[in-house]
Amino acid sequence: MTTQAGGTTQPRNRIFAIFGGSAGNLVEWYDWYVYSAFALYFAPIFFPAGDRTAQLLNTGAIFAVGFLMRPIGAWIMGVYADRRGRKAGLTLSITLMCAGSMLIAVTPGYDSIGYGAPALLVLARLMQGLSIGGEYGASATYLSEMASSRHRGFFSSFQYVTLIMGQQVALAVLLILQAVMDKDDLHAWGWRIPFAIGGVLAISVYYLRRRLAETESFEHAQAKDQPKSGMFALVKLYPGQAALVLALTAGGTLAFYAYSIYMQKFLVNTAGFSIETATLIMAAALFLYMLMQPLFGALSDIVGRKPMMVGFGIAGVLCTVWIFRSLETARSPLEAFGLVMLSLIIVSGYTSINAVVKAELFPAHIRALGVALPYAVANALFGGTAEYVALFLKNKGMEPAFYWYVTGMIGVSLIAYLWMRDTRRHSLIDRDLG
Repeated sequence: MTTQAGGTTQPRNRIFAIFGGSAGNLVEWYDWYVYSAFALYFAPIFFPAGDRTAQLLNTGAIFAVGFLMRPIGAWIMGVYADRRGRKAGLTLSITLMCAGSMLIAVTPGYDSIGYGAPALLVLARLMQGLSIGGEYGASATYLSEMASSRHRGFFSSFQYVTLIMGQQVALAVLLILQAVMDKDDLHAWGWRIPFAIGGVLAISVYYLRRRLAETESFEHAQAKDQPKSGMFALVKLYPGQAALVLALTAGGTLAFYAYSIYMQKFLVNTAGFSIETATLIMAAALFLYMLMQPLFGALSDIVGRKPMMVGFGIAGVLCTVWIFRSLETARSPLEAFGLVMLSLIIVSGYTSINAVVKAELFPAHIRALGVALPYAVANALFGGTAEYVALFLKNKGMEPAFYWYVTGMIGVSLIAYLWMRDTRRHSLIDRDLG
């Protein structure tokens, strides 16, 4: 690997590395979101004919199984990336996602192979859950280690850029197929197309990632006599850092899911907007939100990581209840758009830099696992359950309790932000390279 003084990767190699890591992250999240985007179409194919709600519940249960596999994937793939290399972890991650997507694309329906169809669907989602669980730690570590010290926040922010972009590409494919295909054909076989597209894209990214350079942080760690990465080593040697990742993630991931994933349903069910209007509001807001991530990441390179996260914590605690209350009575799409954008601006103080903050907390020999596993646990507990909690409380006539729940969890994370050191100034990535 060609290096400059100080052990930093040459700009040309760095840009290619950032592109390779980010492109794979986009494809991973595209494949993950395609499942939910097309569930209405393939649910009758994999389950016996009957009530549509029952079929969707079955597909939803399988989606949940994939979500629960993410902490397991974070553990297995995190250890793998720490022991075999970031490049190896990224390559294995995209391989599993490709296999899962291709399996869904070619699996015969229930009418052909009976219960073998849903069984193969479960297998595919297990592979994808392992993949997406490992992707976060591997890509966050790789992007953070490959970036130069002065621009680490900027480059690592592209992880969330591609996460959001993957979701939007999946939605765009759905809209295009709905526009160009006959409805019966889309239900019969057209739903397989997006999974095949995801598989082909994953193959392309596989070859791209095979050409990536390994990070110098990993190579330096390999040259030293370090404890091997593993669950026991993480808990024994770095319990404080692991607990900090859990704490700083809890409020951030809950706010992200509340402000983005759940918000579209809130605009329809509570604010009273039509599905079409709510979709347009969220599409426009998420597009701008995606573009904001590098700006916030670059700002963290100037002012530090801690002020950004503290800013998110304070604004989230002060504004969350007010934003949701105001959206309840909003009647203008422009007013709703402004309130949604405000919430996304607030949470950008977390999403744009959360990956690099976690990477800077751990030494190289256990960094991928330290980043991935506590994050995946917090994400499953708070992010993955956000929509269910919101709808449950609404069904019980206690919807405002959800606003206070989000506010309270942001407050918990704010305590962690105030307590932690600024990782930009005390980065263990820089220490790896002396």
